Amino acid sequence: MAETPIPFNKPYLAGRELEYIQQALANGKLSGNGYFTQQSQAFLKSRYGLAHALLTTSGTAALEMAALLIGIQPGDEVIIPSFTFTSTANAFVLRGARVVFGDSLPYHPNLDCSKVADLITSRTRAIVPVHYAGVACDMAPLLELAQRHNLCIVEDAAQGIESAYRGQPLGSIGHLAAFSFHETKNIISGEGGLLAVNDPTFAARAEILWEKGTNRAAFFRGEVARYQWVDIGSSYLPSELIAAYLWGQLQELESIQRRRFEQWQQYQTTLSELAQAGCFELPSLPEYARHNAHIFYLLCPSLQERDKLAQYLSRRQILAVSHYQPLHTSPFYQAQHNGRPLPHAIAYAERLLRLPLYYELDTDSQQRVVQAIYSFYRG
Repeated sequence: MAETPIPFNKPYLAGRELEYIQQALANGKLSGNGYFTQQSQAFLKSRYGLAHALLTTSGTAALEMAALLIGIQPGDEVIIPSFTFTSTANAFVLRGARVVFGDSLPYHPNLDCSKVADLITSRTRAIVPVHYAGVACDMAPLLELAQRHNLCIVEDAAQGIESAYRGQPLGSIGHLAAFSFHETKNIISGEGGLLAVNDPTFAARAEILWEKGTNRAAFFRGEVARYQWVDIGSSYLPSELIAAYLWGQLQELESIQRRRFEQWQQYQTTLSELAQAGCFELPSLPEYARHNAHIFYLLCPSLQERDKLAQYLSRRQILAVSHYQPLHTSPFYQAQHNGRPLPHAIAYAERLLRLPLYYELDTDSQQRVVQAIYSFYRG
C-alpha cells in the first residue's frame, strides 16, 4: 500500500480563525484598519517592543514601504545578502537602487557582517540584513557601521517572529523591519506582513504611505477635518479578513512555537549520529541568536548528493526542498553584479535541503522522514 505523502509545509488552522472572520463579517467592515488590524498591531507592538507597527498585505509590501520611507533614489546603493528571496532586493530595485550583494557566513546562510564595511561607498543608503531561518544576523557591527556612515538598517525579519539577538526581539533593532505571515511562516494569514517602525522620524509618514498617500487614519481619529492626498503611497494595508485570521493565530502563538521546537529538536537529536559520521552538517546556531524553529535543514556535501537525497525522499512520498538561488547569479541581475565571487552563497544554494516542518507533522511522520534519511546513507 502506498504511503501517505508528507508535504514540506501545511498551513495550520490554530482554532478561532474562522470565528474571527465571521465576526469581521458581522462587524460590517471588511476593508483594512478595523478591529482585528488594530488588535494584531497592538499585540505585535507590545510583544516585540516595536515603536510602531503596521500590518501590510505581505512582507514584500513592508519592505517596499521601507524603501519609500528611507527615500531611496535612482543611483543609491543598498547592501543585501545574495542568499535571500527576491523581495529583499526588489523593494529597493523598484525605487532605482543598485543592489550590492554580500556573501554568507562560512558556517551559516546569514550575511557575513564582518565583510560589509568593504561594500560601503558614498552612495550607500541602507543595509538590509536577512535573519535566515529565524536566526539573527550579528547586528552589533551593522549598527556601528550605520551610525558611522549615517545609514539605515532595514531588518528583513520575514522569518524572524519570536527570535532574538542577544535577548532583543528581531524586528525591534533596525530603523525599520519587515515581517511575513505567508502560509510558509510560523504564524500565518495566507499572505500578510508587518512593517515595524522603530525610528520615530518615520512614524507619521509610514501611516500616510500605508493609507495610499492620504491622512485618512488621522481623519478617522478626529485629528484633521478631512482626509486628503498628502504624499505618495499605495494600498499596503490588508483586509480585516486577513487580520482576523492572523489574530486567531497570534492567540495560539506559544502553543504553535512549542510544537515547532519539539519537532526541530527531534530532528537535531535523531540526525546527530549521521552528522557526526560526516554525512551532512546540521544547522549552526550562533551564541548571540535565539531561533524560532522556522526551518530545519541539512547541509549536504555537494549539489549532486543533495539532489539524490531529495529524489530518494520524493520516491518515498516525502517532500524535502532546496531554497534560494543566489541573487547575484540570477538571470535578472547578474549583469549588474560587479563580478565579486560569493562562494558561500553559492554553496548554500547547492548544498541546503529543508526538511518537512509544520504544526501537524506528527511523530510517526517525522520518524518516517528520519528513517528514510538513515536508509539513504546506510541502506
